[in-house]
Amino acid sequence: MLSVDRRTEVLRLLGLARRAGAVVSGTEAVRGAIRQGEAHMVLLAGDASHSQLKKVERTLENRSIPRSRLGTRAILGAAVGRAPVSAVAVTGASFAKQVQLKLDLLAGGVSDEAEE
Repeated sequence: MLSVDRRTEVLRLLGLARRAGAVVSGTEAVRGAIRQGEAHMVLLAGDASHSQLKKVERTLENRSIPRSRLGTRAILGAAVGRAPVSAVAVTGASFAKQVQLKLDLLAGGVSDEAEE
């Protein structure tokens, strides 16, 4: 049986990570987390402005930090309890791993049985 909505699962996981203090949001905070080696994953809003995306992408250059596009600025912001944001960094390694797994499953359309 396929999951109800993997994207919703990812967004809920981001909210949990925020409550655990394992997320930073906003372009400058995300760039700082990347520079300081604290970011384990970066999520970018699909409707973020070109200039905001470029700032984050330049900071990510030559770094092996996973990144993905997820939802809109409003959706990403709501997931972490903020106003619309262009970027979110997951700073907790275990949360980042879980988010990556959910995103991989979302991209591949894998069933719940394969997840177990």
